[in-house]
Amino acid sequence: MTTAENRAATEKLIAFIEKSPTAFHAVAAAVEMLEGCGFTRLKENERWTLAPGGLYFVTRNQSSIIAFAVPEREEDRGAFLIAASHTDSPTYKLKTEAEVEACERYVKLNVEGYGGMIAPSWMDRPLSLAGRAVVRTADGIAARLVKVDRDLLLIPNVAIHQNRSVNNGYNYNPAVDLMPLFAEKEQKGALKRILAGELDCDEADILGADLFLYNRTKGTVWGAADEFYSCPRIDNLQCAYTTLMGFLDAAKSGETRSVPVWAAFDNEETGSATKQGAGSRFLWDTLERYGEAFGIRLPEALASSFMVSADNGHARHPNHPELSDGQNAPHMNGGVVIKSNAAQKYTTDAVSAAVFGEICRRAGVPVQVFANRSDMAGGGTLGSISNTNVALCTVDIGLAQLAMHSSYETGGTADTGHMIAAMKAYYRARIRFDGDGICALA
Repeated sequence: MTTAENRAATEKLIAFIEKSPTAFHAVAAAVEMLEGCGFTRLKENERWTLAPGGLYFVTRNQSSIIAFAVPEREEDRGAFLIAASHTDSPTYKLKTEAEVEACERYVKLNVEGYGGMIAPSWMDRPLSLAGRAVVRTADGIAARLVKVDRDLLLIPNVAIHQNRSVNNGYNYNPAVDLMPLFAEKEQKGALKRILAGELDCDEADILGADLFLYNRTKGTVWGAADEFYSCPRIDNLQCAYTTLMGFLDAAKSGETRSVPVWAAFDNEETGSATKQGAGSRFLWDTLERYGEAFGIRLPEALASSFMVSADNGHARHPNHPELSDGQNAPHMNGGVVIKSNAAQKYTTDAVSAAVFGEICRRAGVPVQVFANRSDMAGGGTLGSISNTNVALCTVDIGLAQLAMHSSYETGGTADTGHMIAAMKAYYRARIRFDGDGICALA
């Protein structure tokens, strides 16, 4: 892709991220794209009627989603090509009783950390609230998405005159240092009033809420040749978006030779052990119901299937190259990253790396490798967790980025196109395992 094409693709990614301040909104943005391409919503509490050529999706908890397409030809319906990413990012969540008076003059909000964030990156920048609220209706209760689309909050730093050691390393106390300033004392109670205005309901009808802070700083493309971009939540909405683009391209074409499946799970940043996380039965349940519709036994189908676990990795840092493994450190704009770990924090093995690497090679997509330094523990992702319920050959991939888990992260514009091209090729491939470790790739 040209520089202009890379910028255009990345600007579309940034637009998707800006529509997705929380996992709930990321799923809603994906639903909008899927329905625009003719996909039909399924409900978990109803019997599914699936048809050859059908395009379907199902959501759970409004924060996780799985979409799939049914091939027209019967011989193509017995194996899955899955790509899985996650919808959540590290942030701060409001507690149930959130408004707290401070200094007999102000109102701040009581929050607790969600995931492992870089705490100071949240300070001294415009923030707001988004998530969902549960509202009393004439028919019962309903969960509705809410996004306060204005600068509403800020977590103020302490002046260096009052904390002269801050530049020498500071241990931020989340119960003290990271409470956002919301209002003056006279406005206490305004939080529920603002929510009611956003939801167009009475304050008394708000029965509960899952609300998170989100960074209001706009995404931007930058660099001498527009080669970089920065915005919130690159980890992991860049992978969610680019895998979805590849999935939609293949599903709409009708040229798939397996069952294309796109999944995006919530709660990866807190361990995935929820009903909507990768550690749940959500993926198994969905694939099992597909199998029942076409007389396909899931264990046999999975044995000839493949999954891509897509979650970004660390680029070699220009100021701290020593933090990376010397031979296994990717760089931004260098292509798709295949991630490995001896302890299986990443589920990649030699077979899955070879299969996916060959798909990329045939598509002309550059590939890099990533492993942590042997004396530094790294993070895991959802591939190995998902495999405990849905076991199949899986590779962990991502794109190289800087400042992972900051409230404002940085990536390479060319990599957006690299991942979309790789996923288009992946979903159009035919992967069949003829034996343990023996794969036919077409």
